[in-house]
Amino acid sequence: MSRHIYIGLGSNVGDRFGYLDSAVKELNELSSTKVVGMSSVYQTEPYGNKDQPEFLNMAVELESSMDAGELFSRLKSIEAKLGRHSTERWGPREIDLDLLYFGRQVVNQKNLQVPHPVIGHRRFVLVPLNEIAHFFIDPVRRKNISELLAECTDAGVVRKTELTTRLQEH
Repeated sequence: MSRHIYIGLGSNVGDRFGYLDSAVKELNELSSTKVVGMSSVYQTEPYGNKDQPEFLNMAVELESSMDAGELFSRLKSIEAKLGRHSTERWGPREIDLDLLYFGRQVVNQKNLQVPHPVIGHRRFVLVPLNEIAHFFIDPVRRKNISELLAECTDAGVVRKTELTTRLQEH
């Protein structure tokens, strides 16, 4: 099983917490995959298009025997199953599952880039990821998550919520 697979989760439409909770359950039900770490849930300002509701964001760590392409495909299937509709770039979404890191692998394909290409510029991704993986070294940038967060120029507000305990109770 491959370790240090990190997924970023976000939602800002409908029952935002419900979508995150359902996505974590779906990830845990994938064959040969297990959620082994989970950040707190954070409320965050929207990135890009500011004229939309605030997001709930979190990060999870997985163990999986899938390869990066297969896992990416499964993430897209989970988004569809949970009701994600195609939206504008940086627009509102029911659920968003981003493959941030797949161990130390670097993948450059048309529809999949790992590590996620803009991770160093997204506070709403780095803050939850730092909570569970501050030590992890980005294989491209050669800096750990704490260093990437310290250097991040994104000024978006990221606030820890009380919802985390509800997620862990499920």
